[in-house]
Amino acid sequence: MKNILLPLQADPGQEARLQIALDAARMLDCHLECVEVRGAPMPMMGDFGGEAAALALVAFREAEQARQAARARIEQRLMAEDVRWSFANTCASLADALAHNAAMADLIVISGRLGEPDETASVHPQALPLRLRRPLLAVPPTARELALDRGALVAWDGSRPALEAARAAVPLLARSAAVTILEVDAPSEAIPMEAIATYLSRHGIVPDLVQRRSQSTVAATLRDHVQASNAGLLVMGAYGSLPLAQAIFGGITRTMLATSPVPLLLAH
Repeated sequence: MKNILLPLQADPGQEARLQIALDAARMLDCHLECVEVRGAPMPMMGDFGGEAAALALVAFREAEQARQAARARIEQRLMAEDVRWSFANTCASLADALAHNAAMADLIVISGRLGEPDETASVHPQALPLRLRRPLLAVPPTARELALDRGALVAWDGSRPALEAARAAVPLLARSAAVTILEVDAPSEAIPMEAIATYLSRHGIVPDLVQRRSQSTVAATLRDHVQASNAGLLVMGAYGSLPLAQAIFGGITRTMLATSPVPLLLAH
């Protein structure tokens, strides 16, 4: 990994995204490509008199000044960090901005609590793993560090997305204090977890292998194991079973995006 894509916009998850992206960039000696997602300016509709037009113009100028001040603060912070970085901006939607810049990204850092799409959204946020086709690091809003010294957990169901996620995570797994592969309810025809363990061992990563049957749901089993092992990173495939993206972007992927207590590396 040498290029990390980081969207920046004024939302509750920005501080967590920025901190985790900085940690990853330092660990992996990456370039951090920041994209300020401004959104399209609101058009002025209807007939405005002189006073209404003036008030609208004042509001626009105040919002623009606040945006510029926020960007200046982030740039000052980046200049104080020991990472390489660049800064661009776009008026596209978040999904479109990421899609436009994803081709050259080895990793994309997003917020894990993606929420629900609004009525005018052109794409569900949960569709990002499918649309972007790049590894994603989804960050909970409370995260303040990428704690690889606590180890990493690889969720394994024997699917191709799980394999792609484990492959994409190798640079981070190699820097983890310990790596555990957790197989939960894998079907009989799945790729055996011993195969991915062998693959990782050839990268100098010797994982522990654990098998579990889910007592309630697979997502709950994953969360329980993350907490019990105090892992600092969870790796899993996105939409492994895929029938209509698990009934339109649902299933384990959506649940873990919404509830993972640690940064979640996803790939499809």
